[in-house]
Amino acid sequence: MRLILVRHPRPLVAAGLCYGSTDLAVAPDELARAHAALTATLPSDLPVFSSPLERCAGLARRLAGAAARFDPRLVEMDFGRWEMRAWDDIPRAEVDDWAADLAGYRPGGGETVLEVAARVSAFHADLERAGTASAIVLCHAGTMRLLAACHAGMAPPDMARHAAATPHAIAYGASITLA
Repeated sequence: MRLILVRHPRPLVAAGLCYGSTDLAVAPDELARAHAALTATLPSDLPVFSSPLERCAGLARRLAGAAARFDPRLVEMDFGRWEMRAWDDIPRAEVDDWAADLAGYRPGGGETVLEVAARVSAFHADLERAGTASAIVLCHAGTMRLLAACHAGMAPPDMARHAAATPHAIAYGASITLA
């Protein structure tokens, strides 16, 4: 199965804030820029799956119209009470606790990376069961790292450890292809 993973465009959010499952908008000009760039490079005949969060969904609707399929398993990690707080305002001890257990800690009381890995793995398994040959998946940097680990054959615990230990270097609007 070939997956083209696309990270959402830059959302309207102040720099330095923790956001994951918070639903954020994208500026119209940023959405148009990302759409134009992707239209020039992505195949137009593939199914489009997307996180239902607006920073992904807006672009999915532009790329696929009513055919876009929204799946909550593609949502970014829920950071609980850390959501929309400045990273600098989150107690250092909590960040250290997360660093000590990247896969199993619940930042802000939200989700663990292992829980996110399990739902991402279930999405991937459903695509395989459906016989999906190729698809475009619009999602988030964390989800992309987990999908890449799953696509490489890792089980959720290994996906979580791998994704948690892999530095994030996926630009807004960027795509990666998993063959």
